[in-house]
Amino acid sequence: MRANYKLQRLYVAGDLDSGLPVRPDAAQSHYLANVLRMSEGAELLVFNGRDGEWLVRVAVKSKKAVELTAIEQTRPQPPQPDLVHCFAPLKAGRLDYLIQKAVEMGAGVMQPVITQHTQVTKIGSDRVKANAVEAAEQCGILAVPEVREAVKLDRLLGAWEKDRRLIFCDEDSSTDNPLAALQSIREKKLGLIVGPEGGFSDEERRELRALPFVTAIPLGPRILRADTAAVAALAVIQATIGDW
Repeated sequence: MRANYKLQRLYVAGDLDSGLPVRPDAAQSHYLANVLRMSEGAELLVFNGRDGEWLVRVAVKSKKAVELTAIEQTRPQPPQPDLVHCFAPLKAGRLDYLIQKAVEMGAGVMQPVITQHTQVTKIGSDRVKANAVEAAEQCGILAVPEVREAVKLDRLLGAWEKDRRLIFCDEDSSTDNPLAALQSIREKKLGLIVGPEGGFSDEERRELRALPFVTAIPLGPRILRADTAAVAALAVIQATIGDW
């Protein structure tokens, strides 16, 4: 069942069930009451990543608080996407774009990775989570991705699930076509790793290529920016061996 885009959508933290009160946080209450100017009896859709999507109605409204009542479930909760998206942190604006697009493209886990050429080594996980939620609200997605703490590349690879295929975007590949490499993958559990603006170092490339659970793919004949490369890689993976 597709999302209903005629109604406002809101992510909430609390449980959702028929007749339960739903209490948005202070910022959300302000948004509903003073920006959208919703009146008592107005309807919208809410989700929490666990209980599906629910039609709710504004029950109580004041300048500082809005209380909603759950009326009926409009969509059941789908399985959480199983694609782990590993990426080198970028500067704020481009990182926001990367997170939003990764959510839209079906990433289930956001895993920041610190590589040798990573320029931004500190990442605000709260900002990443907020961007992921906003993208889910806007795009009708019910399963909000898990946002993990940043780790160094060697730690990521050392702890990697051996039955999860890690697709490595290798800008120095000898071919421009990723399809043959992707079509040879038989694992259902997938991960993607995209490097920083300066790319992976030669040492990191050798390390990745030597691992039995890694498949290197190219992304065409052009040099792509890191955020563009992430979107391109997710698109070709989903179209070839993903959920498209």
